Amino acid sequence: MNHSCDPARRRLLKTSLAAGGLAAGGFLSIDALAQGKARINMQLGWIPSVNQVGEVVAKRLGFYEQEGIDFAIQPGGPNIDGVAIVASGRYEVGQVSSSPSVMLAVSQGLPIKCFAVGAQKHPFTFFSLAKNPVRKPADLVGKKVGIPSTAGILLRALLAKNKIAEKDVTVVTVGSDMAPLLTGQVDVVTGWLTSTTALKALGPDRVDLTLWDSGVQLYALPYYATTKTIETQPKVLEAFVRATSRGWQHAKANRDQAVDLLVKEYPNLKREDERAAIDVMLEYALGGLAQTQGWGTMDPAVWQSQITTYADLGQFTARTPKVDDVIWLGALKNTVDARVKA
Repeated sequence: MNHSCDPARRRLLKTSLAAGGLAAGGFLSIDALAQGKARINMQLGWIPSVNQVGEVVAKRLGFYEQEGIDFAIQPGGPNIDGVAIVASGRYEVGQVSSSPSVMLAVSQGLPIKCFAVGAQKHPFTFFSLAKNPVRKPADLVGKKVGIPSTAGILLRALLAKNKIAEKDVTVVTVGSDMAPLLTGQVDVVTGWLTSTTALKALGPDRVDLTLWDSGVQLYALPYYATTKTIETQPKVLEAFVRATSRGWQHAKANRDQAVDLLVKEYPNLKREDERAAIDVMLEYALGGLAQTQGWGTMDPAVWQSQITTYADLGQFTARTPKVDDVIWLGALKNTVDARVKA
């Protein structure tokens, strides 16, 4: 194999030089594109929204550039397998909606690990109305629950955790629309608490039961990279974490400006909706453990609990991964001074 033509090898050379501080001296080969900056493409599993406000702020205010990173967000969508794209080495970093996606990919042998999380608690929630409320897991017994097929495992996990028989709940497959609850087709619908636009339809009589408070503690919006990237470019990932953390902290302190920058980057977004959503999103991004340990932090014990829950539900068809197979804490440990804003 002619290694000089290998784009992954060329990218590795470029990023390792930048990470080693050689870029500052201007002594780089012609192969080091983008003025010696480390290139980070972040592959999403969805179309960008308020979930990315911290990254957009960091990009537009030059925080990535200051860390020697040439940063771009690659949108996802229904036909894009972001994990496969990053695992193949095409892009450097990815983000998925929920932590189990990382665990399941690792169990199938894909060479990726999570190195930070964007939301300290998963916003997945069971919504009902005050006239027929579901305030605790036991209230689900005898109810019709509207849930997308891809999220069915989350309901199964909740029922198992709370020792409720699956036959005691009627599952109705729905999309992301809240209408089935309003029309009485179901007693409960599901979605993310950060989806403020969709939730408006439910009005003031909405009752929320979060997955996290029901005993199933998953992370949302985990960031991941390949084990090769982690082994060969740890300093680049540390720089990415520092810049991204700054972006989120700035967004928290300057919410109107942050939403303005987001809408400039993605003009298809509606400013009014994103302004309402950012307040909720920031609670998830910078609440919980992040209040004391900084943006992006994660607890290995929470990961272990997730792995155990999914193993008990028979979700790992190949092998049950260990926590160390699934997460890498190096970038968080080496950036703690930059991330913690007590």
